[in-house]
Amino acid sequence: MPRGTSPAARIEVKTRPMADTDTKKPADAPAGEIILPLEVIDRAPDADRKRPRRRFRPIFLLPLVLLLIPTGGVLGMYFQPTGLQRFFQTFGLTPGGGTETPIAIAVERPPEGDAAAPVPMVVGLGRLVPQTDIRTLAPPFGAGDARIAELNVREGDQVASGDVLAVLDNRGALEQAVATARANVEVRTATLAQTRRNTESAAAEAEAGLQKAQAALTNAQAEFDRYQTLFERGIVTRAALDQRRSTLDQATQEVERAAATASRYERNGTDDQVDVTVAKRNLDAALADLERARADLEKAFIRAPADGTVIAIHVREGEKPGTSGVLDLGDISAMTAEVEIYQSDIRRVSLGQSVIVTADAFEGELTGTVADIGLEVGRQTIVGDDPAANTDARVITVNVDLDEESSQIAARFINLEVLARIETDARATP
Repeated sequence: MPRGTSPAARIEVKTRPMADTDTKKPADAPAGEIILPLEVIDRAPDADRKRPRRRFRPIFLLPLVLLLIPTGGVLGMYFQPTGLQRFFQTFGLTPGGGTETPIAIAVERPPEGDAAAPVPMVVGLGRLVPQTDIRTLAPPFGAGDARIAELNVREGDQVASGDVLAVLDNRGALEQAVATARANVEVRTATLAQTRRNTESAAAEAEAGLQKAQAALTNAQAEFDRYQTLFERGIVTRAALDQRRSTLDQATQEVERAAATASRYERNGTDDQVDVTVAKRNLDAALADLERARADLEKAFIRAPADGTVIAIHVREGEKPGTSGVLDLGDISAMTAEVEIYQSDIRRVSLGQSVIVTADAFEGELTGTVADIGLEVGRQTIVGDDPAANTDARVITVNVDLDEESSQIAARFINLEVLARIETDARATP
């Protein structure tokens, strides 16, 4: 290689096999020069020459494909394009037909020009309850810390008004108080009878004393008159006459005193005498104590306030009733469904509309009619199993009276959550 040549212009010489045509000498080549087969490779940098590209690897598309598959499925279920609908129609498939809880189902759309027509049905959640209120029975007022000693009923028993449903353990003490009050009444009754007899005897004695005094007065008056005559004749002394006058005065005073005593019994009857009146008032007080003791004895019993069925029992024997009471009582011969309707749908509900009630707990359907529509908008209290359900919705309670056959079925499911469908007119007027 000639000197002075730059490195960038250097030529790399590389031997390689050559064809016979490559070994021919040029015409002007010297006679003794050997011609070698050489390949000239230019290593000079070329700015216009492109670097080799990296090989494409399809594995990098796998995450994108995995993301696009569910995204396409969701978009297909949501928009349901025409091609997807034709695919389902061709193979006889139904959206959501492969599961018991579909999230994408076929919906019938209203015809063109009638998009604002309301669906002829209002749906709401509700619960089954008796038409009459369920009564929670508690221990009587004043029972204190009494506990349940006896339970005479079980859930589902039919009871009549006044039946003893439970007995408290304070029964013994209250019965003893009744016995004591009854004995006191007997004592007061005997005292009154004795007082009456004494009063009648006193009245008789007073009458006899008056008669005796009057007889003594008559004798004293006769004796005084006789001595007065003898004194005037000078037969007796004045001292003897004065003595007879003193006896007459005493007899007169005795008659007056006896008359006053007898008049007290004559003016007022036996029952109006003071002693008898006091005895009668003592008897009345004893009778009042007996009545109070008998009323207190009722604190040991829990009675049925009306005819009905025992729905639930909250305590057992030996337990003290709490805030939930002793038991729940209600008339389940006629049942109703309390349905919560969204405030936006209540305008389409009216009295007398037919209602269909369903639930997973029983087969078939319950039927009834709208009997009452509430006036107050409140917060929703019945929420389904959907965790995404709106728990702060505003609803109005609608009462649905079930027919006799449906009431017999619903009587076994007090407070069961149900789904009610109220059949409304397609063109309901607000």
